[in-house]
Amino acid sequence: MSRPAARRRGAVGALQVDLGERSYPIAIGSGTLSGLGEEVARRTGAGTAVVVTVPGVARRYGAPVLRSLREAGLRAHRLVVPDGDASKSLAQVRRLYDALLDLGIDRSGALVALGGGMVGDLAGFAAATFLRGLPFVQVPTTVLAMVDSSIGGKVGVNLPRGKNLVGAFHQPRLVWIDLATLESLPLRQRAAGLAEVVKKAAAFDAKLFARLEADAEALLALEAAPLRAAVERACAIKAEVVRRDEREGEAGVRRLLNFGHTLGHAVEVLTGYRRVLHGEAVAMGMGYAARRSEELALAPGGTAARLTALLRRLGLPTELPRLPRRAYLEALLVDKKRRERRIDYIVLRGIGSAASLPLTPAEILPARGRPWERAS
Repeated sequence: MSRPAARRRGAVGALQVDLGERSYPIAIGSGTLSGLGEEVARRTGAGTAVVVTVPGVARRYGAPVLRSLREAGLRAHRLVVPDGDASKSLAQVRRLYDALLDLGIDRSGALVALGGGMVGDLAGFAAATFLRGLPFVQVPTTVLAMVDSSIGGKVGVNLPRGKNLVGAFHQPRLVWIDLATLESLPLRQRAAGLAEVVKKAAAFDAKLFARLEADAEALLALEAAPLRAAVERACAIKAEVVRRDEREGEAGVRRLLNFGHTLGHAVEVLTGYRRVLHGEAVAMGMGYAARRSEELALAPGGTAARLTALLRRLGLPTELPRLPRRAYLEALLVDKKRRERRIDYIVLRGIGSAASLPLTPAEILPARGRPWERAS
């Protein structure tokens, strides 16, 4: 029996991020890069498209993406930036501005972010700010970017003292997900991306969490059916959260997507954005947050054990690095979610249910009985 059309290689199914006049589709398929150009032309109305990517992705997918854009009648160019989160910087944004000026890009141009979360954030921020705003398209090639950073319009760069401290909200015109691009990802990168799927399940969807427990090894192996199901559900959760709370409002739900990120970002800052992948840092932050949720009598016993067991099956770390407590506290002081002396810290009330709790850094990281105590 043949597979349903929506599941055949090359078929594209679309979710919708419903934001009124700023709505856009999330197209999910496999082996679909050849169809990208037509949709970019239709969704952006651009005459020129500039693809922003990194060296490894450019070698694998740059040629088919440029060919698709040109076959759709667009003048297409490619800009390659260094890989790694260190490129998510104001210095790199300025280099992009200069390159766009050299290419003569005007408001009839569009940017296409081809790569992982760093590329999407960097290119999106350049698109948000160059000539006061250009249309852009997200073409994520990592699990993390597919299920999280490519959706919702948060774009920005890091400062040496903190993660994502300079940014904007600038919604893409299209998110184009080709699951076949994941086949070139190393196992470590796959696992790091799946941390963001676990995050959404832990915070919003107990049924998805149970599915991840059943399919953990299959997901790491990129088995088609469980992979597509997990990606689609994670994207649907993100799309619904963004619909309900586009700009992380005071009483909104979008801040719950920061589960694991408060200390995860601190780990990234303290390790110089190099030693630890973003998803690994988030996994550390989730493990700690789940244990802290139990200590605060918010989550039932066993919540942290269940979460950390899944993360470990995916090959992810669940313990914070043994760095001085003082260093963690200083990193938390520049967390972008801080309001005066308190941080909107995301805790669990159980698997599938998250809440925001205003805590001081010292309340998040009490001194006694912590693994870094001996290093303080």
